[in-house]
Amino acid sequence: MAIMSIADALKAAIAEEMRRDPTVYCLGEDEDIPGGMGGAFTVTKGLGDEFGANVRVPEKNGGYVTKGEDLENVRVINTPISEILISGVCVGSAMNGMRPVADLQYGDFLFCMMDQLVNQAAKMCYMSGGKVHVPMVMRAPCGATNRGAQHAQSLESYFIHCPGLKVICPSTAYDAKGLMNAALQGTDPVIFFESQRIYDVGEQFHEGGVPEGYYEIPLGEPDIKREGKDITILTIGATLYRALEAAKVLEEKYGMSAEVIDARSLVPFNYEKVLASVKKTGRIVIAGDAAARGSFLNDLARNVNELAFDYLDAPAVVLGSRDWITPAYELEYAFFPQVDSFIDIIHEKIVPLPGHVPTRNFTEAEQIRRAKEGI
Repeated sequence: MAIMSIADALKAAIAEEMRRDPTVYCLGEDEDIPGGMGGAFTVTKGLGDEFGANVRVPEKNGGYVTKGEDLENVRVINTPISEILISGVCVGSAMNGMRPVADLQYGDFLFCMMDQLVNQAAKMCYMSGGKVHVPMVMRAPCGATNRGAQHAQSLESYFIHCPGLKVICPSTAYDAKGLMNAALQGTDPVIFFESQRIYDVGEQFHEGGVPEGYYEIPLGEPDIKREGKDITILTIGATLYRALEAAKVLEEKYGMSAEVIDARSLVPFNYEKVLASVKKTGRIVIAGDAAARGSFLNDLARNVNELAFDYLDAPAVVLGSRDWITPAYELEYAFFPQVDSFIDIIHEKIVPLPGHVPTRNFTEAEQIRRAKEGI
């Protein structure tokens, strides 16, 4: 097994599937151009060497020459800066037997392709009576990165609300590869959210790291990353790592044992493991980088409250980002959930922690004030 980062694990999954299945190809901006990064986060870097890329390269005497322009043997396609073009090519080629894997660079640009994803990709199988499938994967980096309002949003809830799309959000290298493999085997369009701040994080949970061979992780199955008995913390994406830090603080400072569960897949989602945990602990915090208002976090909380009502000592609590526009890097600490956010919200809303003095206001009065002011 190799010690891989999340970025490397995603690249390995895509490359392995491209070797196995000639209908799989990559496209996007800066996919693998000379001197480029291989997408915004290096995931596709080097794929063009093996599978061919349409790239502009400098000539010795000046000027540029385009290689792979005929696209006949090219499976890594660099596109113009046009997200509607990328999504249109994905939907059209998928309907005609190809399996595109698109790199959007930043998930914020999903808004530029909403009609293609929501009205075409998501609905085509239903509208054709099951005769037409759209097997495509749209890779969408998301969350905190120090890039501000238009490059650091977590937009999962927009697409969870749309029937016909599958939505995935891994947070470890092992899970990223296994879930990408599973996504590439399906017949449905998949929005594959990738937390930007953890691309370089190596595997910490699977003994031996990421297997070099092929494996799949079934879509819809959350995973327990830390066992505990006093409180459950369910996380989406990179928030997992801050939840684990918070769990350590709870154990060492307050004697509270926290069970931490990584959602991994949002649509579909199997509640059984979460409910089993809540029946044991009686308490749950549900956390992610998305703004709390109108988010899937609230949907998870509602379902847990209904399905585990008889076992809860307190209602499920949601911990998301502030209901603001994503701020500049200097203010990200105050915007995204942090370790102290977990401790404070548990103290304020679930069970008082002896001697704890909150630094963030999660009182009911503050909740009402923020809702009234729309913040």
